[in-house]
Formats: sequence, C-alpha cells, structure tokens
Amino acid sequence: MHLDDPLSDKEFKELDQFLLSDRCAEDGMTMDALHGFLTALAIGPEQVPMSEWLPVVWGEFGEKGPEFKTPRERDRITGLIARFMNEVMMTFDVAPKDFEPLFCEHQHEGKTLLDGDAWAWGFWEGMQLRADAWEPVWSSPIADMLRPIYLLGADEIEEEEAALVDDPVKRHKLAIETEAAIPHIHRYWQPLRKSAVQQVQRETPKVGRNDSCPCGSGKKFKKCCGAQDGAG
Repeated sequence: MHLDDPLSDKEFKELDQFLLSDRCAEDGMTMDALHGFLTALAIGPEQVPMSEWLPVVWGEFGEKGPEFKTPRERDRITGLIARFMNEVMMTFDVAPKDFEPLFCEHQHEGKTLLDGDAWAWGFWEGMQLRADAWEPVWSSPIADMLRPIYLLGADEIEEEEAALVDDPVKRHKLAIETEAAIPHIHRYWQPLRKSAVQQVQRETPKVGRNDSCPCGSGKKFKKCCGAQDGAG
C-alpha cells in the first residue's frame, strides 16, 4: 500500500478498533474525533508535522503513545493514521466538494440525529495546535461559521451558551452548520496556508566573488573564505 491509497473498509475498522481498545488512553481520539482533528490540520493556516500532532491523538499517553505489542504493530497503526491524514488532504486538493465530516448518528425520539460533538472536539484540538495562526479567522467575515465548532467542540464554553447545546436536536443543527462551514474555512486559508518548513531567509546580502571578504582580511572573497567554500 502507498501513502496515497485511501483506507479500505477493513483498514478503517482495524484502526477504529485499535483506537477504542483498552491499550489507548481514555482521553485518546476515536475515529470521528481523529477525522475532525486531521481536517483542521489539513485546511488550517499552517502545515503541522506529524511528529508534533501524533502525540495529541494519544491523549494523556502523549509522545510515549499506546502500548503496542510489537514495533511492527506500531508502524502499522501509525501508517494507517498517516494514510488517513493523506486521504483527508487529498480530498481537499482534488475534490473538496466531496468532503464529508465523519459524524456519528444516534436515535432520539424516533428520529436519526447527527452527533458532531467528538468530530468538532477533534477539529478544535487541531486549531489549538496553531491557535495564534488561527487567530485572524475570528475577525474575518467567516468568524460566525466557526461558532458551531466552538460550541460543540471547545472544552469550555460560556455559561450563557450552555442553553445552545443542551439537547440533541440543537446539537444536530449545529453539526449541520459545522459541515456547511468547512468549505468556507478551507477557502479562507487556502491562499494563506504556510508550509511546515519555511524557506530560510538570508540575513545578510550575498557576497560576490570579487567583493572584499567579510572576514576583514582585505583579500577578495574568492581568494579568502570563498576559496575555502569552493567558490574560488
């Protein structure tokens, strides 16, 4: 399998069962939370290296991670997570209109309702990894579109906001609003997104071969330090 290959149903179930197993921390991410988390990383203002975001997936276990039975199992599970991330990113790159949040469903008074709480929490956690970089969105024209994600996913909301999420029907509507917001968030950050590895800026002007060497020897650069660098 290559990194570009989407997870098969069997692989999805395998990862799902591992994340739900007792070898993962109680506050570790389930598949729906992981999908929200990876979505925030995929469409947010900056690329975040996997070495930084993977420990967040494991909750309180952090960088130590779960108790894998073997190194092979560790590589297998982390490989599935990496491909899951790549699948999310590829969807936004190739067919953003096909993106769907991985919400759970549940029955309430005879109706099937969406449960977007865990997904929104995962997305919110992804935002917190680059909270400063996300800051401009709160004063942008799409600020209100992030409110459903905040209400469903933030660890703490204001006391007066509790009435907005106090029953399943209200949370179902917020989940629908969350899904509608994702394309707008993606479009907002797309032209502004920064690479995880920024190009190093040269702090001083480049020295020409025939310029005086900056070391102060009085010789031309190509006959002094430049010669040591192979420039002469």
